[in-house]
Amino acid sequence: MEEIFGRESEKGKLERLINSAKPELLAVYGRRRVGKTFLMREYFRNRGIFFELTGVYKGNTADQLRRFPEAFYEAFPSQKEINIPKDWKEAFDILRERISQEPQEQKIILFLDELPWLAAKRPELLMSLEHAWNRYFSRKPNVIMILCGSAASWMIKKIINNSGGLYGRLTEKIHLQPFTLLETEKYLAVRGIHLERKQLVEVYMSIGGIPKYLDHILKGMSASQIIQTLCFSPGGFLNTEFRSLFEALFGSHKHHIAVIEALAASPQGLTYKQLANSTQLTSGGQLSDIIDDLEASGFIGVVPFYGRKKQTERYRIIDEYTLFYLAWIKDALFYQERPITANYWQSVQQSQKYNVWAGYAFENICFKHITSIIEALKISVVARSASYWAHHSKPGGDIPGAQIDLIIDRADRTMSLCEMKFANAPYIVTKDYALKINQKRSTFQALSKTKKTLFNILIAPYGAVENASYHSAFDQHLTLEALFYPV
Repeated sequence: MEEIFGRESEKGKLERLINSAKPELLAVYGRRRVGKTFLMREYFRNRGIFFELTGVYKGNTADQLRRFPEAFYEAFPSQKEINIPKDWKEAFDILRERISQEPQEQKIILFLDELPWLAAKRPELLMSLEHAWNRYFSRKPNVIMILCGSAASWMIKKIINNSGGLYGRLTEKIHLQPFTLLETEKYLAVRGIHLERKQLVEVYMSIGGIPKYLDHILKGMSASQIIQTLCFSPGGFLNTEFRSLFEALFGSHKHHIAVIEALAASPQGLTYKQLANSTQLTSGGQLSDIIDDLEASGFIGVVPFYGRKKQTERYRIIDEYTLFYLAWIKDALFYQERPITANYWQSVQQSQKYNVWAGYAFENICFKHITSIIEALKISVVARSASYWAHHSKPGGDIPGAQIDLIIDRADRTMSLCEMKFANAPYIVTKDYALKINQKRSTFQALSKTKKTLFNILIAPYGAVENASYHSAFDQHLTLEALFYPV
């Protein structure tokens, strides 16, 4: 068995299942390439009889059932020849009959991978699965059934929130997440790849903590070389990943991409109403379903507006590769007017466009590592919520516009107002910037009518130069180390 890196919480759940004296039904979902199949296969393959049936992309029911005999023989090699089942009921009946021949002490793991593809957009699989589980498998204490899929919204609607025959039947669920920065650092170190943390963050801002992407990083390369090789070189692994990713997950994906592209054009995020206006999608069922799909699959996230209702929360892209693709790869590879040179990415990093993108990408990483930031600030006991806040000045108004990208509200009658700056050296706070920061704090205090103490926090890769302007505006600064804080 290949060693499984990290995933301690998930392995704890799987160990409980394998040691259980009851039948177990597990749902596993998460972004494509995040390692779901690897985790299930490597953990269970040598822990009992392991039956694995994987869905075929764009296959119909007949295509899926044609794979059943091969999967069956791999799990039960001594079994006599079987015919391709005519439907899912017959397939589960074949499994039921064969499992009945095994002693109760023999663990049986039934792994249905890419279940949404197996279902082939028809109800028969779920109907037969519900019947087989309730009528037979749920009475076999040695059976573990795993339902796994990358189409996260489908898994949530059809399995986790099932209102039919599987309602209340799940005994465990796993939402497998990408690696954090700290996990990414350790994962690469196991393979002998050691990057200085600033460079590691640059790689993470481009491809995220997706194990499959990280596996293509070679030793001895700088962050710039890694990104150039994976994303911009001929045949680079991530050149065309975006299209295949969305096609595989969402089928009719045109509107999903429209929403993603609208958010990419507004990196700070859009409200639901702004998204509806930008995409011209119907406000209501259609747009809501697409947002649910993208959020469940880990492509977008929600940032609430401090003290306001749901209508003012902002959606923004949180998948690093998706944001990077739309900012850089798409134009470079598909609309290029000149060939991509070997040092394309190195030259791009000198541009103002890069500085703007890097600022937003760094903000995203801070949002995703908010728990680590809270730990670094030593406020985990009192931290209550994270949000953003903005005020748009009105013509002739006395109060200037202001925006605070991250507010950590605390139970000790204080708030941490966080500014995030991506820089290659300790950040130098100028007199003008200090005035702007203090004005933000004053505007927020006046309009929110909060009586809490407000602390200004600067988060930058190498912290800040503690000059007079810094001390006049900020109460504390954090470096990259805060994003690697264990939680």
